[in-house]
Amino acid sequence: MQNSNKRAFRLAAAFAATLAATAAGAVDIVSGDWKFSVNGNINVDYIYSSCQSASSAERIDTVGGACTGSASGSSVSNVGNGLLPAAITFGISTTQNGYDIAAHFGLYPGIASNDSGSPNLQQNSTAFGTNVGLATTGLDVRQVYLTFGNKEIGTFTFGRNFGLFGFDAIINDMTLPGVGVGGSASTASPSNTTLGSIGFGYLYVDTLAQMDYTTPDIAGFNFTAGIFAPINPIDGTNYTARKAPGFHGKATYTLKMADDMKFYASATFITQKENSQVGTGATAVNGPAYTSTGADIFAKFDVAGFEVDASYYYGKGMGTTGLFILASDGAGNARKSDGYLIQGTYTVGAVKFGVNYGVSKLDLANAADDPFLLEKNSKVTGGIYYSLTKNLTLLGEVSGVKTQAHNGNENKSTNGNFGAFMSF
Repeated sequence: MQNSNKRAFRLAAAFAATLAATAAGAVDIVSGDWKFSVNGNINVDYIYSSCQSASSAERIDTVGGACTGSASGSSVSNVGNGLLPAAITFGISTTQNGYDIAAHFGLYPGIASNDSGSPNLQQNSTAFGTNVGLATTGLDVRQVYLTFGNKEIGTFTFGRNFGLFGFDAIINDMTLPGVGVGGSASTASPSNTTLGSIGFGYLYVDTLAQMDYTTPDIAGFNFTAGIFAPINPIDGTNYTARKAPGFHGKATYTLKMADDMKFYASATFITQKENSQVGTGATAVNGPAYTSTGADIFAKFDVAGFEVDASYYYGKGMGTTGLFILASDGAGNARKSDGYLIQGTYTVGAVKFGVNYGVSKLDLANAADDPFLLEKNSKVTGGIYYSLTKNLTLLGEVSGVKTQAHNGNENKSTNGNFGAFMSF
């Protein structure tokens, strides 16, 4: 049976990005030399999932994938957030001595029942889980960062913010205001986010403690480079503190060919050293070590109401679904992974029609690796998004999902949703 343990769904459910930066409007308050701004969104969907039946479900060791049913049935209904949790983000900015300086706080509440401090990394301490009476929701603080610079020298970003690797793939995913793959919404204990196309075409960008520098615009090009606090892989190994930070970088290019025609492309890289130990205290010795490296490319072409996007990623020791999840066999042997997402949308008037198809693959580290390990996640999503007003979108989506293991095991599921997304 597919390995859909609680930790897997909590981790998968933690993955989301933000539309706050691209909201149709915002609240701005000016006091003296300072400007205070507020952005945010609230989204709610009814999500229905038809999962692989418990009698036919096959074991697949993964984080996220086709949902599987229980003894009571293979259909699941939920009302909750989609790929995004709700969000309210605060910014304050000014210009001093020729430098633009700003601070940003991003707060992400959801509507699922959560008894712990995090609305996604739930702690199900009882057999009843968190989706029970008298429960409440939690607050997720994903962004706390400052920026300084100007058009001549570029911009420095210090703090906790979304990373570079995988950002363009998710921020351009048409399912961002919707649901995509149901994830934990297809279980009895839903969290505050679904998967969208995470683990089905790209890895989640995640929020990282980082220090970055971005160049000024150079004939349509921009370059960003920085360091980030290394995060521990999830592969069954006991990891230790690193003597060096992780590194990431990004190059982008924008070309406006006409008022209704534009091309955008980007490429990113990421790397960090993985060090582990065996034992604890005075008896601890060095354990397996390897280096995680990854790269991705993204391209988007807009003409009139048509938009075509494509992205591809490759990694060694990067894992699947999220950064460094199932990245190795636990003995220091890194697993290779790659994936792609292709998407096309057409907007006519207030209605956008879209379809995307994504694949994420994970290789075995060697012949002795787990035969039940995920080999490939694939999915197709079709969606309709209607802008009732400039700030309110009504939407509906259907997603078909397939998860396959290296030993040939396979599970399939389908989920559909309809709901509303309001941004401000």
